[in-house]
Amino acid sequence: MSRNSVKIAPGAVVCSECELKGDITIGTRTVIHPRARIIAEAGPIIIGENNLIEEQAEICNRDDGKAQSGNKQVMMIGNFNVFEVASRTESMKIGDHNVLEAKAVLGHNTILSNGCIIGSMCTVTTNEVLPENTVVYGSRCERRVQQERPQPQTLQLDFLTKILPNYHHLKKPTPSAIPATAK
Repeated sequence: MSRNSVKIAPGAVVCSECELKGDITIGTRTVIHPRARIIAEAGPIIIGENNLIEEQAEICNRDDGKAQSGNKQVMMIGNFNVFEVASRTESMKIGDHNVLEAKAVLGHNTILSNGCIIGSMCTVTTNEVLPENTVVYGSRCERRVQQERPQPQTLQLDFLTKILPNYHHLKKPTPSAIPATAK
């Protein structure tokens, strides 16, 4: 990785204490807590709008060894996703309205469609696309399909947008950043 290129759209709240490495684009109204880690080693990470990335959450675009030399893999994260405390993902594509609960792990070869929930401490590393509204839960990572997708965390995003600047230094938006869309 040659250098950091972080683009932050206006309206995003990105705490200075988070770790951002590589080519990263952060969309409007996305909130990134302190101590979150976003690492783009194998290629760019594009994060859409209205996402919530909590403390110690880790989003990494790492080389899985399958990419041809010189080809950069782009990690795409949609809109209205929640990455709870200490969750970790290396998934190359995450749709909209998904939730990775506390300490959940999502592998490189797993793709989240829309409205999925990976429960607390569940690990999904299979080579598959999870169908819409899939819920992975419990100590045995059982699955079911829910009727509706999770509600967007707009009230929490509004609250954090107002409160975090009072207690943390923020990274400034990039003047040339256009809101990211992950579609």
